[in-house]
Amino acid sequence: MTAAAARPKSANLLVEIGTEELPPGTLSALGRAFAEALCRGLAEAGLRAEPDLQPRWFASPRRLAAWIPSVLDKQPDQQVERRGPAVAAAFDRQGRATKAATGFARSCGVDVDQLAQVRDSKGARLMYRVTRSGEAAAALIPKCVEYAVKQLPIRKRMRWGDGAAEFVRPVHWLVVIHGRRPVKTEMLSVTSDVYTRGHRFHCERRLRVTDADDYERLLKEDGFVIPAFDDRRQRIERHVRRIAKRQNAIPVSDPALLNEVTGLVEWPVPVLGEFDRAFLELPPEVLVSSMRDHQKYFPLADDNGRLQPFFITLSNIKSKRPGRVREGNERVLRARLSDARFFWETDRKQPLRARVDALRGVLFHRKLGSMFDKSERVRALSAVIASGCGADVQHCESAASLAKADLVTEMVGEFPELQGVMGRYYAAHDGEPAAVARAIEEHYLPRFAGDRLPRSGVGQVLAIADRLDTLVGIFSAGEEPSGDKDPYALRRAALGVLRILTEKGLGFDLFALLRDAVRIYRQQDASPAVPDDVADRVFEFMLERQRAFYVAADFQADEVNAVISTRPVSPLDFEKRLRAVAEFRRRPEAANLTAANKRIRNILRKSKQTVPAKIDESVLTEPEEIRLYEALQKLSRRAQKHFDDGRYDRGLTKLVALKDPVDRFFDQVLVMTDDEVIRGNRLALLTRIQELFLRTADVSKLQDSGG
Repeated sequence: MTAAAARPKSANLLVEIGTEELPPGTLSALGRAFAEALCRGLAEAGLRAEPDLQPRWFASPRRLAAWIPSVLDKQPDQQVERRGPAVAAAFDRQGRATKAATGFARSCGVDVDQLAQVRDSKGARLMYRVTRSGEAAAALIPKCVEYAVKQLPIRKRMRWGDGAAEFVRPVHWLVVIHGRRPVKTEMLSVTSDVYTRGHRFHCERRLRVTDADDYERLLKEDGFVIPAFDDRRQRIERHVRRIAKRQNAIPVSDPALLNEVTGLVEWPVPVLGEFDRAFLELPPEVLVSSMRDHQKYFPLADDNGRLQPFFITLSNIKSKRPGRVREGNERVLRARLSDARFFWETDRKQPLRARVDALRGVLFHRKLGSMFDKSERVRALSAVIASGCGADVQHCESAASLAKADLVTEMVGEFPELQGVMGRYYAAHDGEPAAVARAIEEHYLPRFAGDRLPRSGVGQVLAIADRLDTLVGIFSAGEEPSGDKDPYALRRAALGVLRILTEKGLGFDLFALLRDAVRIYRQQDASPAVPDDVADRVFEFMLERQRAFYVAADFQADEVNAVISTRPVSPLDFEKRLRAVAEFRRRPEAANLTAANKRIRNILRKSKQTVPAKIDESVLTEPEEIRLYEALQKLSRRAQKHFDDGRYDRGLTKLVALKDPVDRFFDQVLVMTDDEVIRGNRLALLTRIQELFLRTADVSKLQDSGG
């Protein structure tokens, strides 16, 4: 189909879905996704006049909206062409239409004499041509909106009332306006009209949208709503910084808090609050958690990062009595900080070690015992890991025993996000070694993708042991991740281990560590029966995590596959090999050597002959196989030394010199000769070449040279 020359007129489109309060944490993602999906739907319908023009998306607690520029009034007319039978088959010698011609015409809804004849490379044939009028935008836009709604990344949709509609929150109004023309439709249990709603408290009347371009101005000036998420966030950040500056302070940076607060208010009004300086004696993490995580306040600090007795909150109303708003927030925070101070003082009356036994009453997993059982396993595994990396074994065992003890403290019971942090404070208060106290906090790192890693050796050991224990245990319980479901965050745990081992330069044999974890489970009476294959399953799982991690880090998938095929047991070794392969494929010789390895692999796979263990030099007869053997002998020792030292890039660089002798060998020598002895010797020569490359990776899996 080809578009007709005439183009319909266009106008900007505005679509708004009005709802009950949307989840603030995902609000920006929903708003952006809605605009992008609506653009895709309109483009597929042929309604986007200028696809390069960017849409605007809006998201506030009570609405998702998108403004799409240059949406056509109707689809462009389309010229439809259908090729029919050849003219020679369409008419007999008397010029009468055959069944082939009449059948084709009937399928097109016309008579034979209404068909055209065209000539192409295969000769003359019948052709049906018709110009089909484009469908009106008013009929297509509702379908595009429905498509966009279905594409939204909503993990769990809800229903409301007696209808069957499903959305992230109940929908109360819908505005669809194309230029100045309303588009009538019914979806999500509401009928579209031209009325939006302003602020829940500051604007009681409905607001009429007369033009798609007037939407944002109307809400700002008459509705007390800043609909654009990014504009609202910038305004909040600007106000918070200005007020903090008046106090000679700066807000504690937290993009996640800024996004969440932006998702909670439509008309942000900053309020400065104050609390008693005596609370500054509490650990700063407790103060920040109380303000940021529980109250959504912005804490303030001085230039050195020391917290100040102030906070900034964002109200969603412009109160006539702002003093009462401030006092109310101060009162709430005062109560929470008073509780925190009570927990702080109470917890320190009992040493952390005295709490370890209480972990017997905290369930880790119904099949895997208590947190006490887990601590004992982690302690044993930490000793194994510490002995392999030079960390202080006694400190590692001590930290492992104490690592979960703060779970039974009053503070962590009220502020679970402070687990590990409070353990560090309490251990330091008890006089535990600094390395032990620090490791208690660090063993939870990294907490999320991209998070910082433990810096101390003891912390690294403990973090690895804790995660490997969890992985082996949950796999033994038969609850490994499936599809999108990963309730125990095992993917994150696996990636954490891999990052620590790689980024901290720890060359452990991961498979051996998994076997150690299995052995320790089996030695513990409280542990379940551990399947014989669990170490293999966890190792395969972690290999797949490496695949996903490195592909996301812009390594090519075939490079990763080439390394995975050799199954390196050390994650650090894995990365060294991968970087060497990525560098190798950029060399001009890589394409030929890759192709040669593929050829070698295919020859060896198809051969049914037992390959000799060694190459017999006396059986070499052809000049090119002799030259290849000599080159292999010369390069092999040097390359092997580099491979043994983990210098895979240097080893592959040495093997690059095999390109010419390998090329000449395949050009001049017949591998699968009839002479069994000569054939076997040549297969042994190829096997030796393959084994050398496999010291790094199976380069035959590379798709091209990449150069």
